[in-house]
Amino acid sequence: MNLPFKTEDVSERLLAWYTRHGRDLPWRQTRDPYRIWLSEVMLQQTTVAAVIPYYEKFLARFPDVVSLAAAELEAVLELWSGLGYYSRARNLHRAAQMVAGEYNGRFPNDVEGLMGLPGIGRSTAGAICSIAYDRPAPILDGNVRRVLARLMALREPARDRQAEKKLWRWAEALTPLDRPHDYAQAIMDLGATLCTPRQPECCRCPLAEICQARSQGLENELPKTGKKEKVGERLQVVLIVEKEGQLLLNRRPPSGLLGGMWEFPCADLEPGEEPAQRARALARNYSIETELHCIGRIRHVYSHFRLEAIVFRTGIAEQTGIAETGTFWHDAEKLAESPLHGAHQKALNLTMKERKP
Repeated sequence: MNLPFKTEDVSERLLAWYTRHGRDLPWRQTRDPYRIWLSEVMLQQTTVAAVIPYYEKFLARFPDVVSLAAAELEAVLELWSGLGYYSRARNLHRAAQMVAGEYNGRFPNDVEGLMGLPGIGRSTAGAICSIAYDRPAPILDGNVRRVLARLMALREPARDRQAEKKLWRWAEALTPLDRPHDYAQAIMDLGATLCTPRQPECCRCPLAEICQARSQGLENELPKTGKKEKVGERLQVVLIVEKEGQLLLNRRPPSGLLGGMWEFPCADLEPGEEPAQRARALARNYSIETELHCIGRIRHVYSHFRLEAIVFRTGIAEQTGIAETGTFWHDAEKLAESPLHGAHQKALNLTMKERKP
């Protein structure tokens, strides 16, 4: 492969920089593949700052893959609540069960084997293989993608199919045989701290002298992005029903969006439909005829749509008549640490403010 620099120039510069400036993160103190796998899955589309407290809570509750595999999915979702992208939690649980049952509690030590586990793609497998087993394997997460696109002055949108192939070839060519454990973390750190999406700190970058985007004055223009798909919008009503300090909840189906998570009764609004009218119809589905009060609106952004919900609240004296499948009551004061999904955590916050004297 023709490169505008020697391949070893990249690893030597990166590793020297990493020795002095690498981040001190909880999962950097171990080679345990379970802990590294856990951190890599949590870090998918999530910041380090958000992940650290969840990582520590998970390890306190599930210190090894066997204990995670033996847990109920609901307990896993409960700990994951608030971290988002809940399919990761379901895949995490299934993968733990596979490792415990099919691999005798030992993670595969190669990319192909790791990719056979739910929720592990090529980049995550490469990271686990490099960091846990010190075996050279290319990675291409968002940070690495940006570093390589600038380093090579990639002119195509970095997510295009042909660009993706180039990036993987470059990632593979630049991954060294020596210290792949440190190299994987070094290149991810560079993208996270210096080669950032906006205003990269090129003056401090160890690759500045060989960076093609920098030499061409393109560091603020690359990587290019493709056309953004229009994000859809959904409007809902959410119903908070309280009885003697308990709130009415539904459990979502185990698969699909937010699978297995908890939520309050809710329903989509049709165009032109009055929220109060829809909320009353929703309440009647649960044999509730009491007066409803609007307590506010919430907004929540998912990966492929934006949600706006109007929240209504009511109280009832008895639980009779509520026998919907998957419907149950739960103590309002204990809901904050439950597997209530993010949008409805916001609805809960509105409710708790309303309940205060």
